Amino acid sequence: MTEEITTIGIIGFGRFGQLMVEYLSEDFRVKVSSHSKDANTVGKSGGELTSLKEVCQCDAVIPAVPISAFGETMQRIAPMIAGNLVIDVCSVKEYPVEQMRKYLTEETQILATHPMFGPDSAGDTVEGQKIVIHGVRVPDDLYACIKSYLKEKGLQVIEATPEEHDRQIARSQVLTHFIGRGLSIYGAKGIAIDTEGYKRLLHILDVVENDTPQLFTDMNKYNRFAEAARHEFIQALQEIEQELQ
Repeated sequence: MTEEITTIGIIGFGRFGQLMVEYLSEDFRVKVSSHSKDANTVGKSGGELTSLKEVCQCDAVIPAVPISAFGETMQRIAPMIAGNLVIDVCSVKEYPVEQMRKYLTEETQILATHPMFGPDSAGDTVEGQKIVIHGVRVPDDLYACIKSYLKEKGLQVIEATPEEHDRQIARSQVLTHFIGRGLSIYGAKGIAIDTEGYKRLLHILDVVENDTPQLFTDMNKYNRFAEAARHEFIQALQEIEQELQ
């Protein structure tokens, strides 16, 4: 992969954007476009702060933007992308793939991914973490190189279509965040008289507390399977409550 891709451009420098820069800069020259961070901050993570145009000229471009801003971002960068590779890292897959197909030229290569980790779970290493990938429009040899590179980094590579990803993630990540938000509003916290089960339940709060409300809203709004998963879970709770009456 390092032979075919030597420069990677990242649009956005939030918590996950920074994490990508820290890891990818070990093997690639990483350029970053950010409105909120200065060159010194980006440089400490191993990246180079530059213009959006220059980022879009890298061999691979990764938009690290909120899902709700993804379509607008594709529309903005489309004129600056010239046949290179665009890699999305959204928590949903059908929507970003649709937007990339809509705005990017046929010559532009497209890879859909969802790294199943973040700064809290992969702050020290990505070894053993999962990443979902789908070659939307990528030459077989490049796809094989990328897949091999990810495995060499210790990642568990899962190949899945955007539809299958969104269907499964609605019952894992989306539902976990839904429960976590509920626990937060409920006011769940550590108490003296607890159980191991309760401690594990509180762990869900640790998983979601550092994620933005925007991410929670977006992963529900842009995943067509999320609403049904939430309603099925709520219905199950209501059935349990009725049994106790």
